[in-house]
Amino acid sequence: MLDPKLSKWLNLLACLLLFVSKIEGLYVGITYVRNAVAKGAVCLDGSPPAYHLDKGFGTGINNWLVHFEGGGWCNNVTTCLSRKNTRLGSSKQMATQIAFSGILNNRRQFNPDFYNWNRVKIRYCDGSSFTGDVQKVNPATNLHFRGARIWLAVVEDLLAKGMKNAENALLSGCSAGGLASILHCDSFQALLPMGTNVKCLSDAGYFINVRDVSGAPHIQNYFNEVVSLHGSAKNLPLSCTSRLKPALCFFPQYVVQQIRTPLFILNAAYDSWQIKNILAPGVADPHGAWKGCKLDISNCSLLQLKTMQDFRLQFLNALYRSTTSSSRGLYIDSCYIHCQSETQETWFMADSPVLGRSKIAKAVGDWFYDRISVQKIDCAYPCNPTCPITGLTPQDHPEV
Repeated sequence: MLDPKLSKWLNLLACLLLFVSKIEGLYVGITYVRNAVAKGAVCLDGSPPAYHLDKGFGTGINNWLVHFEGGGWCNNVTTCLSRKNTRLGSSKQMATQIAFSGILNNRRQFNPDFYNWNRVKIRYCDGSSFTGDVQKVNPATNLHFRGARIWLAVVEDLLAKGMKNAENALLSGCSAGGLASILHCDSFQALLPMGTNVKCLSDAGYFINVRDVSGAPHIQNYFNEVVSLHGSAKNLPLSCTSRLKPALCFFPQYVVQQIRTPLFILNAAYDSWQIKNILAPGVADPHGAWKGCKLDISNCSLLQLKTMQDFRLQFLNALYRSTTSSSRGLYIDSCYIHCQSETQETWFMADSPVLGRSKIAKAVGDWFYDRISVQKIDCAYPCNPTCPITGLTPQDHPEV
């Protein structure tokens, strides 16, 4: 017989696993777009692109949610080589099954408006937010910069699998994927049949062009290197590149105003990734004065908090100037967090963040279905007690 104490712990573990499985929903197998290789639509290492699809049912059978995976960028040969043999550069290294949670969950109680849609997660393996297209491949590195081709190849595959009959479609993404959902928003609508109700959602993808704590234009220089290396200029919105340098068109604040498709911006005003990598990157903080603050906002000094409050004002200023359309949705909370749509705890749970008496999932659903206008902006930190007490950036969002 089992020891009573061991039996008790096993029962508790079983209950915990059951609870987690209910939250995470199902695990979804990978689909490789093998015919894309002949078109040169490949990951950094030359392997085929991939996505995960869970088919819709019931009233959602002709509705499609297409979600870009995030994971930073690579801005030179060295950083791209470091990604090449990981899941962020090769479909050979990707898990063959992943959990669908948050906006991808298939249970109504955890994802009330999109649970029965066809839900797709496009895997990220190009390092350019799906914008690159360089024909030439250096045999010494065997790096392929083909993100834009990956995007088109995956959409073509999905159209053949029923998306050509879409009645409703939402293009979303988190972090670098959230940026991709902005940059490809209008092209997504153009690729779908006329009459489809198409909208876009950017989660933690509104990266702003500000100087770091040392006064240097760190993120602008970094994005310039990304755009140059990947040959992204021709795949960025022409409405922006016809007016500005291509690297600036990697920043949503210069692109969003010209986007015609309805767009929802979900972002933390104190986005933890932006605080760590745009405001106070390691190169601007050689003595590590910001290290403790970046890990836990409660460790920040009064001066650091003042700097972060100034960052919030710069973020809101960049947002106001580019989101004047009534079709825009906004949910800008004052949490210290990065990405909120993929994680069940922040998307739709009993203790999820609340802004204007609405959780994120409810706000996005209300906006998509035009139930009410949604333009919610939180008061300054630390006014929102519903924010999770963490600023940890997920491991799949590398530092720059």
